[in-house]
Amino acid sequence: MDIVEDISKTIIKASTTLTDDKLKALSHAIDIEENENARWALSQILENYKVAQKTRFPLCDDTGIPHVIVELGCEREFSGELLNQVHEGIELGLNNLPARPMAVKGDEIERIEQSKGLYKKPGMLKPASILIDSVNDESTYKRDISPDTLNLHFILEGGGPEIRAKTYRVYHKRSFENVIGTAVDWLNESLSLLGCTPSIPSIGIGRTHYEANSLLLKSIAYGNLDNQSDVEKNVACKLNETGIGPLGFGGKTTVLGAYVNIGNQRASGVRIVAIRPSCFVEPRVATLKL
Repeated sequence: MDIVEDISKTIIKASTTLTDDKLKALSHAIDIEENENARWALSQILENYKVAQKTRFPLCDDTGIPHVIVELGCEREFSGELLNQVHEGIELGLNNLPARPMAVKGDEIERIEQSKGLYKKPGMLKPASILIDSVNDESTYKRDISPDTLNLHFILEGGGPEIRAKTYRVYHKRSFENVIGTAVDWLNESLSLLGCTPSIPSIGIGRTHYEANSLLLKSIAYGNLDNQSDVEKNVACKLNETGIGPLGFGGKTTVLGAYVNIGNQRASGVRIVAIRPSCFVEPRVATLKL
């Protein structure tokens, strides 16, 4: 098994292929849409997906920042050698896609200022720090991880949604509705500014900023539109009531669904909430099972 080559192919799959549950949700949205402009926008988005999948072209010019979640059973190991292979496979996949060159040259200050320009090779774009998920914790997306599980989940995160994302504290006031309602209000504002709807927004609620965003990231990897919780359905319903619609044209479908991942909480008056309004080409996720 050539792990580096398989990782490269998985990166390309994440960038060019839509998951079955999202295709189904998009087709349903087209069927029920009564707004002519919104229905046209949804149909064009679906056509874009079909062309990308057939030609193996990226779903979007912003080919995204790679994020990796390692799902690890108790009898498997994630070694330094495999870590190197993950980095090599991502580099190869971005070059072969090809992804958009986005890696910034220079030292700490020069990278901030982007004063030295960009690397020409797409593969110079390094992934974010890798997240290892090895236990069935208290999050919404409980996973039945067998002892021999070793799954690599690759997520490509675009810049537009990151600009509109938010992580901040909410005083819960012993009210779940207060916390989730605040998250919905944030998403309502961000979706109206995002432009590239319909979205599948994500919410992570934890004890720290890191944990809330980790929960959010895992919701993107593990969430499924065919299996939405009551909380997720309620969030999606409230956001669709905004009437923003696909590409801002109005209509019934501002979001195709939602991912809400609630983890462990601490004795405190505060909950840390992370939200991310994905654009219509996301989530871009593919999994390699080793």
